[in-house]
Amino acid sequence: MSSAWSLRLARSEDAGAFHRVEEDAADLLRSAPELANTAIPPSRSEQDYARLIRRGHCLSAIAGDEIIGFAAATPKGRELHLHELSVARSWQRRRVGATLLEALAIDARNSGFRAITLTTFRDLVWNAPFYAAHGFVEVANGEGEEDDGAIEVGALDLPRCAMIRLLD
Repeated sequence: MSSAWSLRLARSEDAGAFHRVEEDAADLLRSAPELANTAIPPSRSEQDYARLIRRGHCLSAIAGDEIIGFAAATPKGRELHLHELSVARSWQRRRVGATLLEALAIDARNSGFRAITLTTFRDLVWNAPFYAAHGFVEVANGEGEEDDGAIEVGALDLPRCAMIRLLD
């Protein structure tokens, strides 16, 4: 496997790959001891990702003609809400996620957004601590968690938190 990869704006035909990459990455959640006996919310469908991509703030990481990771975000007022950042397990720990996150921040800043928001698992090293290392801070009282559909899938019962990164 080559180590060369690049980023581009997501295209409508990427939606199926987004679902597959999220499913692949979700296997880590399912096997995490910290989440034993915790129901993991289902992955978004290809149709859900197609709707997010049409909103114009989704990025694809590509190696050859394969999507290896993505960031799916949509505007929410003056903020850009990151619904999902996933990297295929075979491509993790190669800065793909970090690069997607930084590219998303550049897009958000250039588009006039004041911040990026998200919800994530608090105690998993590749979740809240990862985002904290990239300038996100936890929002008190879980504000904004409903913005990510967390209520629908029961995520309010999970060890999750809402986070924000203010853009300069």
